[in-house]
Formats: sequence, C-alpha cells, structure tokens
Amino acid sequence: MSLYELERDGEIQELIRVLRESDNERVRTRAAELLGNFERHDDRRDAVNALVGAAQGDSSAVTAAAIDSLDELGEGAIERLIGEMAGVELDGDAADWVTAKAFVRALSADVPELRMAAANGLGRLGQADTVPQLAERFDDPDPRVRARAARSAGKIGDSRAAGPLESLLTDPKSAVRREAAEALGNVGNRQALQALLPMYEDDDERVRRIAVGAFGNFENGRPVDYLVEALSDESGAVRRTAVYSLVELLSNVPTERSHDIRDTVVERLSNTDDRSVVVPLAEILEESTQAAQRRNTAWLLGRVTSDRERDRVIDGLVEALSDDDRMLRQFAATSLAELGGPDNMVERRLLPVVQDGTVDPQIRGQAIFTLGKVGGERSRKALDKLIDDTDEDAVRQKAFSAISKLGGRG
Repeated sequence: MSLYELERDGEIQELIRVLRESDNERVRTRAAELLGNFERHDDRRDAVNALVGAAQGDSSAVTAAAIDSLDELGEGAIERLIGEMAGVELDGDAADWVTAKAFVRALSADVPELRMAAANGLGRLGQADTVPQLAERFDDPDPRVRARAARSAGKIGDSRAAGPLESLLTDPKSAVRREAAEALGNVGNRQALQALLPMYEDDDERVRRIAVGAFGNFENGRPVDYLVEALSDESGAVRRTAVYSLVELLSNVPTERSHDIRDTVVERLSNTDDRSVVVPLAEILEESTQAAQRRNTAWLLGRVTSDRERDRVIDGLVEALSDDDRMLRQFAATSLAELGGPDNMVERRLLPVVQDGTVDPQIRGQAIFTLGKVGGERSRKALDKLIDDTDEDAVRQKAFSAISKLGGRG
C-alpha cells in the first residue's frame, strides 16, 4: 500500500514501521509528516513514541518532519521530546516553570524545527518571564524561527515585547513581518500601536491588513488619516478592514473626544469612493453582534451614504428600528432623517411601520420621529389619522410632535 493509502485507512502501526525501518529518507520523512495527522487516534501514544525517536536520529529531514508532527499532535507530544532531550520529565503534572525552562533551553537547539517548536510551546504556556528569551530569537538565522518567536511573544502579550517586535517590522521576509505586526496588535500598548502606523503601506497585503486591523484599538484619533488612506488600498480585504477599524475606533475612543473624531471620520469618508466605504458599513449593521459597532455604523451611514447604496442602507436602518438596543434605534432614526430626500424613499419605507398597530410603540415612535423630519403631505395625513385612531398615549404624543413640523393637523 502507498503511504497515502496507509494514512487514508488510519494504519498508524504500518506508518510507524515505515518510519523506523525504511532505508529511503524521503519515505521516512513522509511517514513522519503523516503521523502528525492522527491527533485523536487510539494508537496516538505509539505514534508519539516513534516520532520522538525519529526526531533524535541522524537525518535532518526526518528530524524536521518528526518535530513538526509532534507539535501538531499537541497534548504534551512535543514536551515528550524536549523533556527527553533536557533530561527532565515533562508529563502532565510538571510545573509550568519546569516546562518553560526546558523550552527555553530548546530555543538554542541546533535544529531550527526544534527551536520553532520550543517557541510555539512557550506561547502556549504564556509565561511573561520568557518574553526576553523569545526576543533573543528575533535575530535567528532561520526566518521560520523568527516568525514563530514573534507569534508566541504576541500570544503572551507582555509589553516588554513591543520594542523587540518593532525591529521585526523591517524584516526582509514578509511572513516575519506579518507575525510581528499581528503580535504588536495583540500587545496593544501605545508603543506597539504606534509602531504599526507606517505598516499600512507595506508591500505585503496581509501585513497591511493586519496593521490596519490593529488601528481600531487606538484610544485617540491618530490613525484616522492612515485608515482613510487604506480605504484606497488595491486590496478589497484591506479596504474592508479599514472600515471595520474606523468603526471600532469610534467605539474605543473616550466619550469626551468621540465627537471631534466622529466629525473627522465623516469628513474623510465623505471624500472617498462611496461603495468602498458603504458596503462594509452596511455589512456591519446587518451582521455584527457588537452593540457599540452597530450604533457607530448606523450613525455613520446617515452621513456618508450616497445614491449608489442608498436603498440597501435605508432597508438596514429601518430594520434597526426594531432592535432591542434603544441607542441603536435612536441612531438609526436620526440617520434615516439624514437620508430623507425628494424621492420619498424613507417616507415610503416608514409609513407601513407607523400605520401597523401591532408594531411596538417605541419602534413606531422612532419611525414617527423620522417622518416628522422627512415626511410630506402623505405623512401628515397618516399622522393626523393616527392621532384619532391610536390608543397608545406615547404614539399619539409623538404624532402630535411630528405633525406640527409638517404643517399641523388638517
């Protein structure tokens, strides 16, 4: 049987035999790779034992494949190898500091795959005291090690990693820059975020997207101009991420500063291509489960939407009037008022809501408020009739207020 067939049929014992006995290095390497795919198999323990032995053999290719597979198997597999090499028992009862110490020693191993695995393990342990040792691997000759060390430093999230991670943003390998950018976003302190600002122009699309995605974590308006620049990026993924970050930024900035930043965002967005901004905003309103994001999105849509996406936006805002979040309903109502125009689209969408006696009075009230801003003669007549027909005092009061803005009762 071929190695592919052995993997397909779950023949772990036969793969182990090939790994141990084959005279062909390529075949043994492939067998080691395939054994990493059986994380939940009944013979997993035998596979781990075989891989631990193979990782300490003479073939660098087999060693590398065995180490990668042990790392993929998880649940203490790579710890078995590192513990054996360090002469300590790293079973499930070992203290984290003992395991971390063994991983730190393995960071200096001759085999780059073992250094990678050690870096991965330190990221899983999450001990802040190991960040300096991970940072020492940022100048490793193997870019894979640099990337893994950066990723693990980001998982730990200790602020001491910010400076060393910043040095990786100019690494010649884009994979390393990507991991460094993502790690800095995870660290998330002022130094880390500032370091990411220039990365919106990186040559690698994924680096740009990761950096732009982190800009939403700022608590000031510093990244607004960078995000607006990113709205013109050649990559659709980067442009969408920029919109999401702008919305997130509005959610994160302190309340006393949000008004000025909102005005700045609207000013910048109004000068960009409508579709590149409005479509992702509409998607956030339709799909997000985060209240602050949806509120800010509803508010923005009333101020940056032009004719191209107007119908979709109006539909989304009318739907938002039925949301449980009172503030979202208010923002949706004010944005609908902003979007009211000579085509009476908003009026046509809201009149059925106002006239439906089964609709919640609060929702009808928001719709009535908006009609008072954008309605015409048809709205005036509908509200005039509603005043006489409704049994809801709150609805009647809203109707009185709105109809006064439309010329009063007939």
